[in-house]
Amino acid sequence: MELGFIVTIFLIGFIGSYISGMLGIGGSIIKYPMLLYIPPLFGLAAFSAHEVSGISAVQVFFATIGGVWAYRKGGYLNKTLIIYMGASILIGSFIGGYGSKLMSEGGINLIYGILALIAAVMMFIPKKGIDDIPLNQVKFNKWLAAILALIVGVGAGIVGAAGAFLLVPIMLVVLKIPTRMTIASSLAITFISSIGATVGKITTGQVDYGPAAIMVIASLIASPLGAMAGKKMNTKILQVILALLIFATALKIWLDII
Repeated sequence: MELGFIVTIFLIGFIGSYISGMLGIGGSIIKYPMLLYIPPLFGLAAFSAHEVSGISAVQVFFATIGGVWAYRKGGYLNKTLIIYMGASILIGSFIGGYGSKLMSEGGINLIYGILALIAAVMMFIPKKGIDDIPLNQVKFNKWLAAILALIVGVGAGIVGAAGAFLLVPIMLVVLKIPTRMTIASSLAITFISSIGATVGKITTGQVDYGPAAIMVIASLIASPLGAMAGKKMNTKILQVILALLIFATALKIWLDII
């Protein structure tokens, strides 16, 4: 690998993981299009959609560890939510990750575009009063959470994402979980999800280990830094940043599909 290629992959991993730690997402919503489009812009080797989804799956696994570690104190991690949604999304992401080998490049991009569009629409739905609920009094429908996590897992496993860009709007809009608890708990659920997606991608030979290793190093440095920044930011600002990010990614993917 050339130095320019290594630096480019590292920066993609660092920027994506910083944002992922700050917003409680695995980062594939950002890194998937960055890996797909940025290297060719600089005349570097282009990745296929299968390679990008494989690299993303491995990288998300490590990025979320750093984010969860930074949020481990303060009562932000809802263990019941993590168990119900984590178990469901693990099953779904393994099915999606393993089955993605049977899909075409266009099929993977189409699934990604649909997921990003749904997430973008949900993020712009008003979320009134959710941050007024004390963290120790948060309640939600456990089985609804489990079913939605299973569906998200299948779609996320296909594109090598861990699904947090869809989990976050579901937790905020449908389950009414406060923003900071959503960010911290979604990182833990995303970590569990990424296990299934990563195993599925590795067993079907979809991972390019060199770039994946560079992304992992970048994510272990950047994700905890992003999580620390997220703790200090206004929750409304965090929601707006995430909404704009998901919308921009959805727009770019759909422009390419059309």
